Amino acid sequence: MSLPSRLLGANPSIQVSTLLSGSLSTPSAKGVFETGSFNSIASVIGDGSSSTITFSSIPSTYQHLQLRFQGRIALAGGGSVYNAVIRFNSDTGSNYTWHAIRGTGSSALGYGSASNDKITVDSVFPDANVTANVFATAIVDIHDYVSTSKNKTVRAFSGYDTNSAGNVWLQSGVWLNTNAITSITITNNATSNFVAGSVFSLYGIKGA
Repeated sequence: MSLPSRLLGANPSIQVSTLLSGSLSTPSAKGVFETGSFNSIASVIGDGSSSTITFSSIPSTYQHLQLRFQGRIALAGGGSVYNAVIRFNSDTGSNYTWHAIRGTGSSALGYGSASNDKITVDSVFPDANVTANVFATAIVDIHDYVSTSKNKTVRAFSGYDTNSAGNVWLQSGVWLNTNAITSITITNNATSNFVAGSVFSLYGIKGA
């Protein structure tokens, strides 16, 4: 489904390519010309019709990027919370590595994984049998995304709470590629549709 053409954030050339028919959120004039470090580039609000979000034609005018999203998936599973799957420039090769630490309030663990085909951000999408109306959330920083001399590093903070259980994750990863990032795709490891009310936003972070 084609999306309406609107001014998205500070750069009118940004494209949001997704099967969602949910609306795009356009920043106010104040947001477009804000003097702070963060500029809103684009946002998508889900309506339950797709499991994939792609931000494409990302402007190269910032130092870093930040993704912010909260979501829930439609899968009628066993009460699990699924992971976000992030890829850059449609790269599905074994060019990603990441590690994580998790806290539950009573225990902690850490682990990592190399030679993956994606960056994983844990515990961001509760399934339909998790406590009703619980959405998990994540903030993902992507550093020096336009550099052509560095592999791209990622830092993520994510988690959820159902008032009786939950997890908090701190993670980092790297895309082993020196190309500038021009597109970001987000899905989930259940390949289930994002429910209505899921929100995905991309921000540009200004340099010094």
